[in-house]
Amino acid sequence: MSEQNCLVANDWVCGEYLRTRSQELVDATVQHVGITVVSVLIGVLIAFPLALLARHKRAFAGPVLGLTTVFYSIPSLAMFSLLLPLFGLSVTLVVTGLVLYSLTILVRNILAGLQAVPEEAREAARGMGYGPLRLLWEVELPLALPALLAGVRIATVSTVALTTVGAIVDYGGLGTLILDGLDSDFKAQVLTASVLCVVLAILADLLLLGVQRWLTPWTRVRAGRSARGARIRKAAVAAEPEKVA
Repeated sequence: MSEQNCLVANDWVCGEYLRTRSQELVDATVQHVGITVVSVLIGVLIAFPLALLARHKRAFAGPVLGLTTVFYSIPSLAMFSLLLPLFGLSVTLVVTGLVLYSLTILVRNILAGLQAVPEEAREAARGMGYGPLRLLWEVELPLALPALLAGVRIATVSTVALTTVGAIVDYGGLGTLILDGLDSDFKAQVLTASVLCVVLAILADLLLLGVQRWLTPWTRVRAGRSARGARIRKAAVAAEPEKVA
């Protein structure tokens, strides 16, 4: 009886809300995840060639980085309003805005990863007869993966948060529940949807971190060697007898 009364009392924490609105929560979560995944994937597909262009043609580096930074500086409500005449009140409007926001993070990280590839590795691959595409796919891209995946992690967490703004056009996933809850002062709905957003961001970051560690095992080996080297140097310094002045 007390659980049922929590809806009447409009409590922040209400088990009855979870029981009676579970399908609504699932639908909103699925929409939230779908919009996030699609936006980040499209962002990567656009950012990768832009980063390649900025690396190979230095004249384009400034405009590419500058334009993506301008996109990121536009407030979300203004961005959606600018895109509204093109896409109307649709999920495409939300995805397009999120893609534009992700570009500044993805382009910069991909470009930084590619620029960090040692020139010796490129020269060795060319000496073995690697062409430009094979060099990119088998040498440069694997070495740039840590920076690339770090950018994807940041962009994904940011997109999880920004997706909620899509509630203004009724395509905000959990953000729609938050906005509706605020409008009706429905405390349990606001808190539950907000907590789910945070959980989604944490789970997405942990999942991508796992993927990053799986795809780049050499970074763990390098970190382990560095840590062992530091411990050995510390032990050597500690064991060194004091020098008499």
